[in-house]
Amino acid sequence: MNRKNIYLAVLPALPWILTNCCQAQTTDNRPNIILILADDMGYSDIGCYGGEIQTPNLDKLASEGLRYRQFYNGARSCPTRASLLTGLYAHQAGMGWMTTADMQRPPYQGCLNNECVTIAEVLKSAGYSTYMSGKWHVSSERKNSGGVQEHWPNQRGFDEFYGIVGGAANYFNMKYNRNNQQFHSPKDGTFYFTHAISDSAAVFIKQHSFEENPLFLYLAYTAPHWPLQALQKDIDKYVDVYKAGWDQLREARFQRQKRMRLFSPDVQMSPRDEAIPAWDSLPKEEQKEFAMRMAIYAAQIDAMDQGVGRVVEELRKKGQLDNTIIMFLSDNGACAEFISSGKRKAVDGKEDTFESYRRNWANVSSTPYKEYKHHTNEGGIATPLIVHYPKGISQKLDNSFVNEYGHITDIMATCVDFGKASYPTTYKGHTIVPMQGVSLRPNFIGENTKRGKTFWEHEANIAVREGKWKIVTKVIEGQSFDENTIHLYDMNADPTELNDLATTYPQKKNELYTAWKEWADKVEALPLDTRSYGERRRDYKRRCINGQFDDNFGDWKYGATNTAEIYFSIDSAHTISGDKTARIDIKKSGEKPANGFLKWMFNAKAGEKVSIRFKVQAEKKFPIIFRLEREQNLATKLIDVPLSLTTDVRTFEFKDIPIKENGNYQLVFYVGKSNGVIWVDDVELDIK
Repeated sequence: MNRKNIYLAVLPALPWILTNCCQAQTTDNRPNIILILADDMGYSDIGCYGGEIQTPNLDKLASEGLRYRQFYNGARSCPTRASLLTGLYAHQAGMGWMTTADMQRPPYQGCLNNECVTIAEVLKSAGYSTYMSGKWHVSSERKNSGGVQEHWPNQRGFDEFYGIVGGAANYFNMKYNRNNQQFHSPKDGTFYFTHAISDSAAVFIKQHSFEENPLFLYLAYTAPHWPLQALQKDIDKYVDVYKAGWDQLREARFQRQKRMRLFSPDVQMSPRDEAIPAWDSLPKEEQKEFAMRMAIYAAQIDAMDQGVGRVVEELRKKGQLDNTIIMFLSDNGACAEFISSGKRKAVDGKEDTFESYRRNWANVSSTPYKEYKHHTNEGGIATPLIVHYPKGISQKLDNSFVNEYGHITDIMATCVDFGKASYPTTYKGHTIVPMQGVSLRPNFIGENTKRGKTFWEHEANIAVREGKWKIVTKVIEGQSFDENTIHLYDMNADPTELNDLATTYPQKKNELYTAWKEWADKVEALPLDTRSYGERRRDYKRRCINGQFDDNFGDWKYGATNTAEIYFSIDSAHTISGDKTARIDIKKSGEKPANGFLKWMFNAKAGEKVSIRFKVQAEKKFPIIFRLEREQNLATKLIDVPLSLTTDVRTFEFKDIPIKENGNYQLVFYVGKSNGVIWVDDVELDIK
């Protein structure tokens, strides 16, 4: 595919540094650090962990470096990224759940807090240049949609950023960021996001002056996260491969893992997930469709590996490969989520499809483990970790495995150690939570880090690992956490968690659970919440309206239709109260009030009562319409009143409006027939 240097075009005005093959001369001999993160990739997908997917570049890094048998992430994208970047447990960094904040408690605020520092902030303070290419996903969705940049990469220590601040995107057609500015991808068929991420990272390396200072690069792919979208040339490599089916391929992966001594001969693979039928029981047409799903998924990983190769080659050209620590891992286990929301339901990897590869193949990606992303069994939290550092890893350890387990919080400690940086106790006036991890440096010379207890909590899925022992629970959405479902495993003898020892060693189980409760209290993980993503998100919009526009128009919907000419902005000069007020400039009115609107959508249940209060002001006297109505049936109006606005600030209040039907509702200011300037502020929504 001819990309016509399209990815260089998204990095305008960068000073190009001529490359050469000799070692750059510098008095600063600290290593460069490149941290590569895959998205939703299972433990066994890449070749050097048993997979049949072609990953020669990652395999080569592994053969010339270290692989960890047992390294752990945080079971989900946002918590893992927060821990990875800060060296803290996710709750301590403000990311106990997702970027759709669902509580007002600090551990669940949905973006990085001010009590943590990122690797970029720490290394930048130590003289590193800091770059990021890829997916951020540790800033609030509401703030992102409102354009509030306070927690974006450039505000958290990165000199240069190319990528997305959210959690997922169409690989062919998307909006991306270049630092704090947003652009739309080219529509000429030259764009594929995975390659754009890789190429921008290669550009960062190419333009960096290694003579002046070392480089830190965070290369965070979205691959192979859904949607299943890939280039046809890559898909074609795998279509026939996956016609063999998940049963045969899962067994083949496990046998390769044993041959490469990733697992000992006596380890047993977990049984096929009981929710998945035997491959041979499927009709031929269904087999064909599922084979295509996995072929596209494999192509996404293949494209990522190609990009890793280009990044490594750029380092080689600059003479920096030997003096660069490259670490590669995944943000959670394989993703079993059912996604199907594209314009077409065809499974062909094209731009207008939006599919996932389903639990059926996620079970293969987790080989030999059970469970998936969200859960704290090994299938949800075990990740490959490849470390390549010729100058710092003992040569006799090349192509070897590290037996000791490690955790994502160890990445910060490792960067601080090798970067000779000082981890701060205070930063920009805030007290900083101490690092929770340990440096992996001892592993690079064949010694142990002596890591102690390690803890997890995500959606009430808890776990503790200490030495060979691990406790773990699996909690399904909507169910309650039950102490009686805590399992205990000997991870040395039983790494696939098949033999529960909770009744055999109840004292050990209780000891680890007591430790978990103490940790949960410390990081404020309680109370546990098992509601679904949608339910938690809906509840957040009910209880936490952005009524003072602190997040600009985040989560508000606004616009003009027909011939109306209306402009919406956040006014920080003329405010009703606080620092921000919504301003609506009506230059040309429409034919009816609905031709211009500002609305907040929320969910309500039959029997509840809704109260609404707000303040409005206008530059001259004129009316607008305010309504509370059903979102899907606008004829159902609970409030429908004209409001007479004046140059004075007026407060309007509607109390205890009864809800008769479950559903989605919206409070709306209809301004399409007005003319002039309106200010709206202090919108309060109370549901009881």
